Amino acid sequence: MIRMDPSVEVFHLSKNYGSVVALQDISFAVGKGELFGFIGPDGAGKTTLFRILATLLLADSGSATVEGFDVVKEYRKIRRIIGYMPGRFSLYLDLTVEENLRFYATIFGTTTDENYSLIRDIYSHIEPFKKRKAGKLSGGMKQKLALSCALVHKPAILFLDEPTTGVDAVSRQEFWEMLKRLKSQGITILVSTPYMDEARLCDRVALVQNGSFLRISRPEEIVTGYPHALYSVRSGDIYRLLHDLQELPGTHSVFAFGQSAHLSFGKGMLTKSAVKDFLHGKGHLEVTIEPVNPDIEDCFMDLMQTTSSPDEMRGQHKPV
Repeated sequence: MIRMDPSVEVFHLSKNYGSVVALQDISFAVGKGELFGFIGPDGAGKTTLFRILATLLLADSGSATVEGFDVVKEYRKIRRIIGYMPGRFSLYLDLTVEENLRFYATIFGTTTDENYSLIRDIYSHIEPFKKRKAGKLSGGMKQKLALSCALVHKPAILFLDEPTTGVDAVSRQEFWEMLKRLKSQGITILVSTPYMDEARLCDRVALVQNGSFLRISRPEEIVTGYPHALYSVRSGDIYRLLHDLQELPGTHSVFAFGQSAHLSFGKGMLTKSAVKDFLHGKGHLEVTIEPVNPDIEDCFMDLMQTTSSPDEMRGQHKPV
């Protein structure tokens, strides 16, 4: 259950690395017990934001609180109540699974047995390999060990930076099922991912690009708010197809989507037959055009062209 009082609050946060803008005046709030996703490509600013909230990096301007504690003035208190899983596997490769877990429990003044009920569902997948060194684990097993270590001290909030990057589809699915179970126990979870399809698994998401938030909303609200007609177009030459569709009068956007092109245009501006006739005129003989429902990726591409105004973003600060 999501509570209205915030677990995380961020106000006008900015961070630059020299001339590179990592975060640009962002503000948002995450409610207690919420599973909040940050969706965007590499370099969008997600890792910088997580490092600031985990008290590992100072912002250039703005402020933030985690469970009511200021990330600068009260960083020691924050470090006792959060679990942080960085994007790069950072456990000790020469320690075994069991030794890594015991080490992190000791740091926080607890034991594996004391909070075993919290990590049981996750750790049970790798417990048969507890004597194996962490460096010898598969990607999915490393992921489960890292999450177990982040949870062993029973944190109030989890920061998970791209936890499913580089693992297989089955491990990705298992991981999100684990997150849902953790959420049901009242843990607030902030998770970043470059995978657009994972957005629908969150309570709310922030679509992130170039250090700014394009939109913050529930996934279903983002999709239902898509304002254009959308078609999936296929032909024998996808590269020439993309180039030619960009020249089609009335086109709003076109981008590759697997082996097809997703073509969007204003509702009522074009018809399926008009698009097919245009492509036939360009020499595309085997053309299929079908209407499709938009997903998060379509919405993200649209928002990149028509970013929400500052006034719209201000209204999205309050947690739901």
